[in-house]
Amino acid sequence: MDHYFQEVSSSLRAWQKQMLRRPSFFNNLSKKMQARVNSWIPEKIHKAITVTLKQMIRGVLFGARHTTADPFIHGSLQAREELVMKKIAVYRKTAAIEGGITGAGGILMGLADFPILIGIKLKLLFDIASLYGFDTGDYKERVYILHIFELAFSSHEHRKNVYLKMTDWEEKSKNLPADINEFDWRNFQQEYRDYIDLAKMAQLIPLIGAPVGIVVNHRLIKKLGVTAMNAYRMRLIE
Repeated sequence: MDHYFQEVSSSLRAWQKQMLRRPSFFNNLSKKMQARVNSWIPEKIHKAITVTLKQMIRGVLFGARHTTADPFIHGSLQAREELVMKKIAVYRKTAAIEGGITGAGGILMGLADFPILIGIKLKLLFDIASLYGFDTGDYKERVYILHIFELAFSSHEHRKNVYLKMTDWEEKSKNLPADINEFDWRNFQQEYRDYIDLAKMAQLIPLIGAPVGIVVNHRLIKKLGVTAMNAYRMRLIE
C-alpha cells in the first residue's frame, strides 16, 4: 500500500466518523429554531419552492450530463485527485466571482445567485464524478450526486441519514426507484435552504453583499468539493 493511499484512507476514516457524529446541543437548538421558522411559512409556499427547485435541478442534471467529459478510467488515485483538486480550485474562483457580482447588484441580483450557484455546484459534482471514473449518464450516479449535494448542505441529523444511504452504494442503488420524481425533493430543498439561508441573507445587504458573496460562495464550493472527494473515496477504497 503506497503512502498516498494510506493518507487518503486515514482521512476518509476521520471524515466518516464526522458524518456519524451526534449533533451538539447548539446544532439541535439551531435545527429546532429553523423548524419553527419553516412552520410559519404557508404550505403552498413550501410546495412552490419544492417544485421550482426540483425543476431547476432536473434541468441542470440533464444538461450537465451532456457537457461532462467521459469517465476518466486511467491513472492512479493520486493522479485523479490532483485533477479533482485543480477542478475544485477553478470552480471556487468562478463561484466567488459570481457571488461578488450578484452581491454587489442589490436584492434582485442577490436572489439570482441562488439558481446560478446551484448550477455551478452540480456541474462541479458531475466533473468530479467523471474524474473518479463514474459514468454520469447512469441515472444511479446522478442520484448519488444529489446525495453528495445533500450531505454537504444539511443539518447534522439529516446528514447522518443521507450518509447511511450512501454506504454500500453498489448494493443499495439496485433498489432505487426508476423515476427521479420519487426522490425526496421536499427534504432536499428545505435542508439546503436552512443551511445557506443566514449566509445568503447577508449577501442581500447593501455595501457588504459583494464581499459576503465572494467569501460565502468560495467556502461553499470548498465544502462541496471535500464532501465529494470523500464520497467517491468511500466507493473506490472500500
